[in-house]
Amino acid sequence: MTTVLISGANRGIGLELARQYAADGADVIAGVRDPGAADALKAVAGVEVHALDVSEETQVRTFRQEVGDRPVDILIANAGVFGAHQAMGGFDFEDWLRTYSVNSLGPVRLAQAFLPNLKAGIDKKLLAITSTLGSTSTTAGDMLAYRGSKAALNNVWAGLAASLKDEGLTFLLLHPGWVKTDMGGAGAQITPEQSVDGLRARIAEAGPAQSGKLFAYDGKPLPW
Repeated sequence: MTTVLISGANRGIGLELARQYAADGADVIAGVRDPGAADALKAVAGVEVHALDVSEETQVRTFRQEVGDRPVDILIANAGVFGAHQAMGGFDFEDWLRTYSVNSLGPVRLAQAFLPNLKAGIDKKLLAITSTLGSTSTTAGDMLAYRGSKAALNNVWAGLAASLKDEGLTFLLLHPGWVKTDMGGAGAQITPEQSVDGLRARIAEAGPAQSGKLFAYDGKPLPW
């Protein structure tokens, strides 16, 4: 049976990932900042819910201890924040650092903590949910902390793919599209179901040839 570990699984894309994988019979290990507020997630059969704030090293270590040495086939680093609006003359540097800690360092904390579990798994896939807003090929003057945090994630994930290429691991960067979630807003283009259908297809087909690369949920390769 496939074991899937998902961070930020209490709503939006993370919740839909948990639902779909559980519906297909996978064992789903879900990390959320506040399990007490994750009623929709806890209602999904086959999902194991843990407290997890990926910006807190101690919580990541505790999460790893709770999961133990169980093999993990697929790790999906989904937890993310937009951060405050950032513009020259009004930068909130504390919030900027918080955004980087969640979006850039959070996936790396998870990858490091669960590397032994992934090596013991079958699929050995590590997926980071990123954004085209982190691509240096796209230029705009808004959401600078968010853009920078995703650009950093993209670069580090590609670096991990290169440094661990002989370990049989696949590091994949996935852009979920503009999704109708609390983060994406009601005016977004696609539903969580549409996004996750595509994301799961990309995950299923991913292998060493795709490691370190960025793709949209529909399979389109993206520059970064």
